[in-house]
Amino acid sequence: MMRGVIDRIRNDLKARADPVVKEKNERFFKESVLYYGLRNAETNRIAKEYWKEVKPLGKERIFEMCEDLLSSDYSEEAFIVCDWIPKLKKQFEREDLFRFRRWIDDHLNTWAKVDTFCTHSVGDFIGLYPDAVQELKRWTGSKNRWMRRASAVSLISPARRGEYLEDIFEIALMLLEDEDDMVQKGYGWMLKESSKQHRKEVFEFVLRNKRRMPRTALRYAIELMPSDMRIEAMS
Repeated sequence: MMRGVIDRIRNDLKARADPVVKEKNERFFKESVLYYGLRNAETNRIAKEYWKEVKPLGKERIFEMCEDLLSSDYSEEAFIVCDWIPKLKKQFEREDLFRFRRWIDDHLNTWAKVDTFCTHSVGDFIGLYPDAVQELKRWTGSKNRWMRRASAVSLISPARRGEYLEDIFEIALMLLEDEDDMVQKGYGWMLKESSKQHRKEVFEFVLRNKRRMPRTALRYAIELMPSDMRIEAMS
């Protein structure tokens, strides 16, 4: 049954593909990417249509289907996974984070895939198991740029709520002088979201570290701050 569902999903994606949308989507990336050519809303509709069918299969079989979808490297198939996994939140177990880590390392190879998966699925996991934030800190030392970005963007949702401030600063320090612009943007975004609840603390963090922080990360971090604070941080 699982194989048949995967085949039907892929046939639906191919049938609804638009070459104009495909070309437009691919322009957002420096690296080579695979797209069928669907708008996000259309991909989300397909994910929801098939969720009704796969939900009764149970978490483990759904995880197996998700791994199959991710292995194709098509962005739309990854986005279907990103839609399904948070729906299993109440069934998350501690060991699931290591599966998520492997998926990121092996399959999530664009900022769009990483951000969509981590801000929801991994962020939800951290909400259930707060001590797992220590695992995110280990990701900062990965050779994989997307794993390092994931260590930061997985805390985007908690950062918006004002949570994990000290952990956010610790991860930002671990990534502070990373030479990869995708990583710089990732931890800069994390700091920006944290500044919504902790403007003073994030501003002071930026001032303490601005001589070492790449300008890309710095600009992201201070984006929501008043102009006088931005000027001081950039000086």
